[in-house]
Amino acid sequence: MTGPLVPFREIVLKVHSRCDLACDHCYIYEHADQSWRTRPKSISDEAISWTARRLAEHASKHALDSMSVILHGGEPLLAGPARLRQVCEELTSAMDGIAELDLRIHTNGVQLSPRYLDLFDEFDVKVGISLDGDRVANDRHRLFANGRSSHPLVLRAVELLRQDRYRHLDLGLLCTIDVRNDPVAVYDALVDLGPPRVDFLLPHATWDEPPLRPNGSNAAYAEWLLAVFDRWTDDGQKVPVRLFESVLSTLSGGPSLTESLGLAPTDLVVIETDGQIEQVDSLKSAYEGAAATGFDVFRNTLDEVADHPGVRTRQLGLAGVSETCRSCPVVRSCGGGLYTHRYRSSNGFDNPSVYCDDLKALVRGIETRTSAVTVSPALTNRQELVAEQHDLTRTLLAGLHDALDGRGGSRWDEAWELAGALESTGSGAAGLDRVLAHPYTRTWLLDVLEGLQAERPEAVGQALRLSAYVAAAAVRSRSGLSVPTEFHDGRLFLPTLGEVRIAGAGEAGRVGVRASEDGFSVHREGSGEWLNIPMAADGPEWRPLREFGLGGVPPFVLDDLDPFRDCHVAPAAPRLNQGEADAWIEAVGAAWKRLGRAAPGVTADAAESLTTLTPLLDGRSTRRPHAYGAVGLGMTKDPDELSLCLMRGLRRTRLRALLDLTDLYALDGEWEYRLPWERNEKVPFSGLLARTYERVGLSYLVPGFLEGVPEALDMMEVAAEPTVGGMRLIQSLRDEVGGVHEVREVNIAINAEDQVSVR
Repeated sequence: MTGPLVPFREIVLKVHSRCDLACDHCYIYEHADQSWRTRPKSISDEAISWTARRLAEHASKHALDSMSVILHGGEPLLAGPARLRQVCEELTSAMDGIAELDLRIHTNGVQLSPRYLDLFDEFDVKVGISLDGDRVANDRHRLFANGRSSHPLVLRAVELLRQDRYRHLDLGLLCTIDVRNDPVAVYDALVDLGPPRVDFLLPHATWDEPPLRPNGSNAAYAEWLLAVFDRWTDDGQKVPVRLFESVLSTLSGGPSLTESLGLAPTDLVVIETDGQIEQVDSLKSAYEGAAATGFDVFRNTLDEVADHPGVRTRQLGLAGVSETCRSCPVVRSCGGGLYTHRYRSSNGFDNPSVYCDDLKALVRGIETRTSAVTVSPALTNRQELVAEQHDLTRTLLAGLHDALDGRGGSRWDEAWELAGALESTGSGAAGLDRVLAHPYTRTWLLDVLEGLQAERPEAVGQALRLSAYVAAAAVRSRSGLSVPTEFHDGRLFLPTLGEVRIAGAGEAGRVGVRASEDGFSVHREGSGEWLNIPMAADGPEWRPLREFGLGGVPPFVLDDLDPFRDCHVAPAAPRLNQGEADAWIEAVGAAWKRLGRAAPGVTADAAESLTTLTPLLDGRSTRRPHAYGAVGLGMTKDPDELSLCLMRGLRRTRLRALLDLTDLYALDGEWEYRLPWERNEKVPFSGLLARTYERVGLSYLVPGFLEGVPEALDMMEVAAEPTVGGMRLIQSLRDEVGGVHEVREVNIAINAEDQVSVR
């Protein structure tokens, strides 16, 4: 195996190897591995001490901030209060000053009493109780050896744990599924007890010993769980259910929340009562010795265990699942299922889960039921996309304030307070909104945050440009505030407004800025005069950003001044003279008209969100993110070429804006796809989506760009990477392809007249 060791963060510590119940579905006593028969009933003093030493050693070596230890059995309460106290004391003492210790215990609850709970309260041991539902469901398996019901005693334990003095120790209820039980009755019985969380567990099974399927359905467990899911949803999801939350998380691009699903590498190991170190306990369901490693706490470190081939296999993520699973679109959510459930004696664990059909049906069922509420509204609502982008910029600004943590000194504090003063008035807030919504404000924020994280010395100085943004907002709002700010190289740039020359090249200093009747005034520190700057047109001291209209839509800004505008695929052009600007604007206007004829819906959408156009030079540039609303275009005067560039820019900026706000895919790069229109080029899913998204837009102008798009959409629909939102976007592209054909029929004469070649 290759790759770094994954340190263990979760230890299952067996403190007692026997049980007071005779549950017939127990993987320890009723399944293939019967090693419990030869182990000591209770963990020894020596095993406790060495376990504590190994945990502290491991946490220290890997600089872990915390480790979780789950006291387990058999039935761990059979170890008795004295032995459990010894375990808690030695573990707590060993980990003191090294890592936080998260102690837990999983119990059937039969022995639970205030004597135990007082001990657990002393060491903050959280308690999880196994309960399979109402009495009928629970008594199907969880009985005493003489057949007596355990249900009343478990209910007593749950009620005890719910008392105010113990409630903070309650981890929730663990329920093993039996499809013969009524799913709604089981759910209701559990929820009526008011647990903080419910975990539903599939019964351990393998291909050699498959799970019970009384109705013959290959998806009986999915059907059972989806019935619970529907009840949970109708009930307002008032109790968290880990299994459902995990699927919802992975469908949205997030992590798995449980070991039984998802592709996260295992970080769990088991220490038995005799000090033997084993792999995950459920492996005992596969065959005798399946969980064994040959290591123990007396002679071996946990790093040695982490390097064991069996452990390493369960840390491979996607590479550790079967080939069948790798090509399955739900693998990101199910992760191939629990490792144990893949076992077949003929070929080991290189199989899908024995619950494969159930897991597919469960993931798809939850996806179908929740897609409407789990998809970001920004995917379908242009105004929502603009609003959420603006909220994101404000969030980044607040994050910058926190990241500076006082390093900006009095000048940052002054600008921050003045921004707050503007925010408190209607006109001031509107002015601040306008400046913060400018696309290149985002570039500034991201540059500064990246610089602070990388500890670049100039980053704090870049952050102090906030005062220029506040000054621009004050001028826009006609506020009476005088805003102190800095100029550099003799010039002061006011974002969204333009550039004023204060002094000679190379000079720097501070000025005050305030609004005036026809523009604004600047006052250089140490000077008694205010210099008035009319904003109507260019002058010796003033170079404004120019606005222009296209076909009756709101005016766009030609931004060829902002110092953070160089964030496109090609270098930003320097300031255009008026003749150059007029010629470029005329060419852009012709391109806009051509785009409007070919794709009126695209220009209508762009008119609501596009605010800024920046001329670009030939060549390649380092991309740096900016906010939605800016497109960079080359200096060409060819309207056909510009219309294609404009469409490319609109598509790229919208897709990037969506990715800013929502996960459209996960596990990007785990698979590669051959581009249908470039057979020799392979790309990750992100590249396939971006290229397809762009080509659909360009096909409004050039039909040839549709070549290969249907095949690409087919590939993405059956891929594992897309989230629910990603699938919605893929469907919207299919719908858009149909729309392209409709628009083309209406505009066939225009297309014939204005045809351009595929570039």
